[in-house]
Amino acid sequence: MKDILISEIIQATGGSLVNGELNRIITGVTTDSSKAGPGDLFVALIGETHDGHDYIDIAIEQGASAVLISRKTDKLITPNQLGVAFIYVPDTLKGLQDFAAYYISLFSLRKIAVTGSTGKTTTKDMLHAIFSEKYKTLKTIGNFNNHIGLPLTIFQIEEQHEAGIFEMGMRGLGEIDLLARILRPDVGVITNIGLSHVETLGTKENILRAKMEIVNYFTGKGLLVVNGDDDFLRDLAHNELDYNVITVGCTSGCDARIWAIKDFGEDGIRFDLEVQNKIESIGIKTPGRHNAYNASLAIATGLVYGIDMKTAAKGLSSMKQADKRLCVQTAHGLKIIDDTYNASPDSMIAALDVLISINGGRKIAILADMLELGGYTENFHLEVGSYAAAQNIDMLIAVGHKAKGIYLGAIETMTQERARYFETKEELLDILESIIMPGDVILVKGSRGMAMDQIVKRLLKA
Repeated sequence: MKDILISEIIQATGGSLVNGELNRIITGVTTDSSKAGPGDLFVALIGETHDGHDYIDIAIEQGASAVLISRKTDKLITPNQLGVAFIYVPDTLKGLQDFAAYYISLFSLRKIAVTGSTGKTTTKDMLHAIFSEKYKTLKTIGNFNNHIGLPLTIFQIEEQHEAGIFEMGMRGLGEIDLLARILRPDVGVITNIGLSHVETLGTKENILRAKMEIVNYFTGKGLLVVNGDDDFLRDLAHNELDYNVITVGCTSGCDARIWAIKDFGEDGIRFDLEVQNKIESIGIKTPGRHNAYNASLAIATGLVYGIDMKTAAKGLSSMKQADKRLCVQTAHGLKIIDDTYNASPDSMIAALDVLISINGGRKIAILADMLELGGYTENFHLEVGSYAAAQNIDMLIAVGHKAKGIYLGAIETMTQERARYFETKEELLDILESIIMPGDVILVKGSRGMAMDQIVKRLLKA
């Protein structure tokens, strides 16, 4: 983070100085009191279970130079707090966001925002790999893609950065609008419109509306890069819009067209990408045919900024797969596909396709609940089970109350020896070692709330 004066923070947030000096310099921002250090501004956020104001003393003991507060108190400033700047704002969360909006406005930065129902983190990582070939590039930290995470990512920008790749997540309408207002991107990328968070939004049409908020604060003309094979995105290019649209996909008419996808299982994929009559062969180590779309979206965005396809391909070839997203690990003669970060119907099917593509012995899918599907829950679990059975995998193990639908969908065509159901992870963990054998290829997947990484950890230790 570049040096920022307390007076600038007050200007950005509309706050007032309670204690300290206006000309004090801040060199970092944190919402975690235990990670505060000299030069840091500690933002006392108020959450559902914790109030950051209760941890101000800890932040100061750690060396914090300033504190953003929204709760005034009659308590006198203690000797330990003398010299620490206290800035009062009515709402510390809004203050954090307003400060981030101000901070990013200080930079001449190529700003790319990424969203979508599935694949946004992988696409973000691919964009970062491509842009890093030409520019000093920052990307969203881990899964810091929400109303708190985005501001904290923005504060990582330094003077040397030339481009930033920012992931935007959401659970409902208005959330991406807020993130876009803070960031004001030059380019937006939408990977697809799926069923993640349909419980909150109700329909795919509403999910589209929520994702399209990414265009609300485009700088200049603005550019949107989308999956041109997606039923809800393909027609955008034919509409009269205030921004430009680039489509990416396998179908005729896409601006960047994907050809001849070859699947090498755990070794990744290779495909051809055609843009303006030029064709480049692209190889990536990330498994899954669906990642041809994510890579092509990233390549098409790079072309806008003068990164040719050969350079983009070079960047992609060295990219490492994100943790818990179709990561293939080997242990004790097993191949374990860890895709436990999250789950939706689309990503379940894509993960099953990866399982089938990997060489090995028995193909086993351990699948847990898909959450936040609302009224679609039963049907989509049944569909995933039916799809798994149709792929002729050797064993399906469903875990969780909702995942019983996966079992029921599979048992229509699979024998009871090949399809099994456990109500809890603990029940499965008790007998897991008796089920597996050397040579097995095992997919483990479920929504984040199911914590299926515990199964992966047991398999790695088995």
